[in-house]
Amino acid sequence: MSHPEPTLREMAMAAQRRAYAPYSDFCVGAAVEMEQGARFAGANVENAAFPQSICAERSAIVAAVSAGYRRLARLYIYTEAGAAPCGGCRSVMAEFGTAQTTVTLGNAAGDEVTLRLGDLIPHAFEMGAPVPFKD
Repeated sequence: MSHPEPTLREMAMAAQRRAYAPYSDFCVGAAVEMEQGARFAGANVENAAFPQSICAERSAIVAAVSAGYRRLARLYIYTEAGAAPCGGCRSVMAEFGTAQTTVTLGNAAGDEVTLRLGDLIPHAFEMGAPVPFKD
């Protein structure tokens, strides 16, 4: 008997339970689906030297990139109360995603909101891309 593949939400929730957050007690899980269909999960991992901590979103993306994948199709971020990604994570998402990449934020109550990466980080840096100056 085969088991159904877990949803990105289920993967993110499972990753959140594995988060290491002894300083903030703010546990986050993320799951990504790459354009080829491969899926990866990640949890936030804190460190006493706070800048050395890694967010769940970057953890999941780094796992995908380390496995040879480069194009992000979808991302799911799970926290108890719900939270948007930090600026650093948005920048990493922009590196491997497109303006059309979907980012879903979910919480323990079952609430969800899905946004496009282009809405989360408008005018993301892109080497050689023209600046959208207004006339």
